[in-house]
Amino acid sequence: MPGIASLSHRTSEGDVVRFQVRGRGGRRWITFVVIAFGALFLAIGLILAGVSASFLADAKRARGTVVSLEWRKDDDASRRTQADDKPAAYPVVEFTSADGAPRKFEDSTGSNPPSYEVGERVEVLYDAGSPEDARINGFISLWLLPLIFGGIGLVIAGIGTGVAVATRGRS
Repeated sequence: MPGIASLSHRTSEGDVVRFQVRGRGGRRWITFVVIAFGALFLAIGLILAGVSASFLADAKRARGTVVSLEWRKDDDASRRTQADDKPAAYPVVEFTSADGAPRKFEDSTGSNPPSYEVGERVEVLYDAGSPEDARINGFISLWLLPLIFGGIGLVIAGIGTGVAVATRGRS
C-alpha cells in the first residue's frame, strides 16, 4: 500500500511488535532514524580512532616476547552460534618498561588461528604513566574497533542518505 512504512521488531521474549507509519512524513522519519543511527556509529568509530591515534602519539615503545597464549571462549551466549564456538588465543606478552621493571599483559585482541606464536618477539606500545596499559603494535590491536564502528556507520548512513535523496526526487 503506497504511503505506509512498516517496521517489525522481535522482543527478547519472542513477541513481534509492529509499527506502521503512514504518509511521506513516516518515511522521512524512518530515513532520519537510519541516518542518525549510522552517524552515531560513525562518530563512535571516529572517537575510537582518535583514542588510538592519541595513544600512538604518546606511547613508549619496548620489545616484548609472547610468553603464552590464553585460550578462551566468548562468554556472550546470545551472540554465539555453534559455528563460531571455537576459543580464541589471546597473546600474553612480557616486556621491560623504561623504569626497568618487568611487565606482563594480555592483549585485548584474540584470534583463531592465533596471530602470534609463543616465543615470538613483538613491539609493545605502553603508557609511560601506567605501563600496565600496553598493547601489541599491530594493525588489529589498534584499528579493528574504529574500522568496524566507522565502516558500519558509514554504510548505514550512506544507505539512509541514498534513500532520502532518491525519495526526495520523487516527491
